[in-house]
Amino acid sequence: MALHHIHTLVLAVAKAGFLFAKKGENYMKKHWNVTFAAVAATTVLVACSDDETAKDTTNEATGDAAYPLTVTDATGTEVTIEEKPERIISMIPSNTEILFELGLADEVVAVTDIDDYPAEAANKEKIGSMEFDFEKIIALTPDVVFSHESAMGVSEAGIEQLRAAGIDVYVVDDAKNFDETYETIHDIAEITGTSEQAEQIVADMEAQVADIQDQLKDIEPKRVFVENSDVPEIYTAGANTFTDEMLSMIKAENVAATKEGWYLISSEEIITQNPDVILVSYSYVPDVLTTLPLRPGFDTITAVKNNAVVQIDEDTTSRQGPRLAEGLLEMATAVHPEVFSE
Repeated sequence: MALHHIHTLVLAVAKAGFLFAKKGENYMKKHWNVTFAAVAATTVLVACSDDETAKDTTNEATGDAAYPLTVTDATGTEVTIEEKPERIISMIPSNTEILFELGLADEVVAVTDIDDYPAEAANKEKIGSMEFDFEKIIALTPDVVFSHESAMGVSEAGIEQLRAAGIDVYVVDDAKNFDETYETIHDIAEITGTSEQAEQIVADMEAQVADIQDQLKDIEPKRVFVENSDVPEIYTAGANTFTDEMLSMIKAENVAATKEGWYLISSEEIITQNPDVILVSYSYVPDVLTTLPLRPGFDTITAVKNNAVVQIDEDTTSRQGPRLAEGLLEMATAVHPEVFSE
């Protein structure tokens, strides 16, 4: 089975500026996994030899990937994996979660400083987060390094350093929706020879998403505002973001969809939009559910009046990996508690 092909739509976003300038590790942890780079459309493909008949890189007898395996990553770079990787490094938490779910815990030798799931990831060697220790990565002699398209702004030079040292680096596409997340899981699985596991993971996610949407089929949409950082600089997810996609899947109208991408929004605009529900997607402010309703003018917002200000997990609702379906359920429960009662 050939590697899944991906057509990536160009998405202009404005999140990078505040991502790197904010409130320390907890803040970075929230925003490290969300779409924030403008990307060109790319196609992922495979070819295992010069023979045109060898484009199917799967061993038909066993179902395992056939090596050497040549793939093209999110940057358009061809990467040839000579053998099934036994030493893997992940440069973003979403990749780590995928690798562990694929059963590759033993093969993962290092992760970022902010990797916190699963718990076993905390015991792996650390390679940095916003600034990576590329010399350490080289010293760990990985067979493959999984980077991420969203991090190219801070890692491009380092990735070239790794490749110059003879290390294979595969830059994973920055998925913008569930379908592209499924493709990411399949891509990583094919490179690591775990396609069978990926099929089950994706099937389980698709089933959970279908169940959530089935329960909401007769529900009227609610107007929702998602807040991703506290005052004085409130950032939110506009149109054509992963958050916007998730809201549309759970019968929720994103009141911030008047603009594209991630952007700074004023308190006045939030008040004017008058959302039915406010979702707080960060945890670096411990008492935010107490302080947010006390902001000037917020007492007029329907969500505040109805006590519909809810904090959601910033990891499960943003990391492009196997827990994303859980994040969708959490969002759906926060927006429609009358449907998803415990």
